[in-house]
Amino acid sequence: MRILKMFNGNEVSVPDKLERIVSFSPAVTEILFDLGLGDKIVADSAFCSRPEGARYKRKLASYSTTRKDILKELNPDIILTIGGYQEILYNNLKGDLPVYIFELPSSLSGLLDLISKVGIVVNKKVEARNLELKLIKQYKNINTDIFFKTYFEMDLGGPVTFGSMSYITDALYVMGFDTIYANFDREWITPDLDFVARADPDVIIYEHKMYREFDYSDMERLILKRKWNNISAVKNGNVFITPGRLDFYAHHGPSFFTEVIPWTINIYNNIKSKIKN
Repeated sequence: MRILKMFNGNEVSVPDKLERIVSFSPAVTEILFDLGLGDKIVADSAFCSRPEGARYKRKLASYSTTRKDILKELNPDIILTIGGYQEILYNNLKGDLPVYIFELPSSLSGLLDLISKVGIVVNKKVEARNLELKLIKQYKNINTDIFFKTYFEMDLGGPVTFGSMSYITDALYVMGFDTIYANFDREWITPDLDFVARADPDVIIYEHKMYREFDYSDMERLILKRKWNNISAVKNGNVFITPGRLDFYAHHGPSFFTEVIPWTINIYNNIKSKIKN
């Protein structure tokens, strides 16, 4: 057995070799698959959708609730969750079940650090380092010499944006997008839509609700409703909707490097090309 200390100062005992893992963090679930432990996952959350295999695991939780009685029947070696809103879930389980909580990353580098920490907890340290090395290479195409004033919004049942304590704000800045809420020292923020209009961002990036169909006609209706027609991003055609039906920036697993970074860099390069022409 190993005794592992968490960022909140608490400790949990886990076996050296894990055979039955429950993961309630979509990012951690993806990391576990990438570390070769997908077959050891006996349950995950309703939002664990990456990679494909995660979708077929038994679903036992939303963001903050689960069935403790079923968890006890599953008899997991470890339950993995993450900070932020899921701390509610951790507090409900600690003491009764072996649960480990990871700190929610606040920077792009923190996403890599999470991989390292998961590797330590599940005793796959070398594999985690190799995964980090592979993903770091995604940085090679980042070359920002202009910063675009940006408004980023995510639909989480209502409009949400992010301040200086979010990895989303940090990652966007690294890729050349300086968000208008970057100096607000919070993670989650309910945006002031009038403030957005006054800030007049050059770029708008919008992430629709997970599993929802949302296209540019929907975006046009939203802009019209908010009376944002005169915002520079709208007038210059620099409004972007994240691709697919799954969470995108909201997901901070390894695919952030393989999917989100390339997509964002492509947007950046396209805007630069328009300016030059």
